[in-house]
Amino acid sequence: MGGHPMNRKLIASLLIAVVAFGAIPTQAFAENTAVHGTISGKTVLGGLGSLLIWPGIGQYLNDNEDKKVVTHAILGLTGIFRLWSGWDALVARQGGRWDGKI
Repeated sequence: MGGHPMNRKLIASLLIAVVAFGAIPTQAFAENTAVHGTISGKTVLGGLGSLLIWPGIGQYLNDNEDKKVVTHAILGLTGIFRLWSGWDALVARQGGRWDGKI
């Protein structure tokens, strides 16, 4: 009994990761400076633009700082970031983590 050895290794690895990350003080993570706005027609268009066309379009339409627009556009090279950027634009989020870029 006891399960497959691979399952035990996976569970042990996950347990070690949880304990290790639990020991890191919260100050070690990037400060969150995000402020959410209100959803409007403009933010819906921005969210769709960031999701369907290119991340960063919605941040531009929502008058975010240039550093955030550029960061979203560059990270748009990864497919998964489109989802984050679209949501970020939809809720008119200003600022964020990593010096207000994410």
